[in-house]
Amino acid sequence: MPIEYFQKFTTLLSMNNLRNQQELDDFGAKLNKLRVSKNLTLEQLAFESEMELSQVHRIEKGKINPTLTTLNALARGLKISLAELVG
Repeated sequence: MPIEYFQKFTTLLSMNNLRNQQELDDFGAKLNKLRVSKNLTLEQLAFESEMELSQVHRIEKGKINPTLTTLNALARGLKISLAELVG
């Protein structure tokens, strides 16, 4: 395969990773806004969600991609629906 193929593939992969990172950052900011609007600390949300504090913190910072199970736990902790959390 020509080198151009690999260069294009690498460029597309990088663009996809940037887009995914932006989505994680946006979701983290939304989670933070919801948490603050409910007057919850990170510790309180972690407790209410039955999650580790560090995991909630990493989600808010866009460092990890939460699973569906984790999203459900966060929604329960915030006392909102999953649709409200991800919508």
